[in-house]
Amino acid sequence: GILFNTGAGQHILKNPLVVNSIIEKAALRRTDVILEVGPGTGNLTVKMLEKVKKVIACEIDPRLVGELQKRVQGTCLANKLEIKVGDILKTDLPFFDACVANLPYQISSPFVFKLLLHRPFFRCAILMFQREFALRLVAKPGTKLYCRLSINTQLLARVDHLMKVGKNNFRPPPKVESSVVRIEPKNPPPPINFQEWDGLIRIAFVRKNKTLSAAFKSSAVEQLLDHNYRIHCSLHNTEIPENFKIAEKIQRVLKDTGYSEKRARSMDIDDFIRLLHGFNSEGIHFS
Repeated sequence: GILFNTGAGQHILKNPLVVNSIIEKAALRRTDVILEVGPGTGNLTVKMLEKVKKVIACEIDPRLVGELQKRVQGTCLANKLEIKVGDILKTDLPFFDACVANLPYQISSPFVFKLLLHRPFFRCAILMFQREFALRLVAKPGTKLYCRLSINTQLLARVDHLMKVGKNNFRPPPKVESSVVRIEPKNPPPPINFQEWDGLIRIAFVRKNKTLSAAFKSSAVEQLLDHNYRIHCSLHNTEIPENFKIAEKIQRVLKDTGYSEKRARSMDIDDFIRLLHGFNSEGIHFS
């Protein structure tokens, strides 16, 4: 008899076949501690509790917390369930081996990066997303959906699209189709300062169809990089010539690295690593 708040992404996964399929793909182990975000009424939670050491379920809605507690009360599963009440984006993540969740779709992007920057490393995450978001996560250079989200995620993790899930598998049905994705963090992570990397990617993908030469001609970008360059020079006691122009230095780096006429939409991770190295070796930083 609960009225679900669809505005907060409350769409309960009701099809037991889909629930079982997600659990199977997570390859859970008896010794696992599982992080679940948005457990709802616990259809996935209860099935996982039967297979693992512990489930830490994070839920923001006290009504659903009550439903979940009621569901395991008096059973042998109750002492394997820990419920954290609150907003997962504002909470430190606990230790866990794997994350399995039918996420509220509006937190998809910030939650993915919170997960990928979390330490210690976890084994994998099996997550339900809105279909288009899932396809962006796995998009390759040169394809229509390839974007900043694609390259940032793929820098830090291996991402696989596992299965499509239609609207009618949920109660109430969402307006969009869904997909389940597997995310496995790269361990060790690439030796890159992620803030720097994301700063570069952000500029390149603002207009992903523009050449990099054009993308870097924005006055806001030039101001930012000029500011960063002057800090870099003062830290390294490097003198800046009176007639110095950051715009000329930026265009020279783009030309020397061979990326001046390239477009972000068709560049891969290796391309951007080379470009970032080219900028950094000239004292130009993005964080």
